[in-house]
Amino acid sequence: MRRGSAASVAASSEWIAEDGVRQPGGEAHAWRPGTNQTLCGLALSRTRLRRFPHVPFDFRASDVLTEQDRIGYICPRCVAATSRRGERNWTRTAPRP
Repeated sequence: MRRGSAASVAASSEWIAEDGVRQPGGEAHAWRPGTNQTLCGLALSRTRLRRFPHVPFDFRASDVLTEQDRIGYICPRCVAATSRRGERNWTRTAPRP
């Protein structure tokens, strides 16, 4: 199975941006278009998650959510499923000599 950029967002709620486009809110999961489940195994129809095929799932394990974010929770299992094996989600900026 291919990993990475092919995943879109499935979320528990939505909001309309200023440009009139639906955006995800609430609880965010990774979802591959053409399937009926998230990458962590939740069925979209049973959990009533809304699909957002125009929004790529590009969250990292190091992302921090603030109170201003409309997304309140990012599924850690979906983040792990979309990360590439061996890829670090951090970089060392000042290594010790």
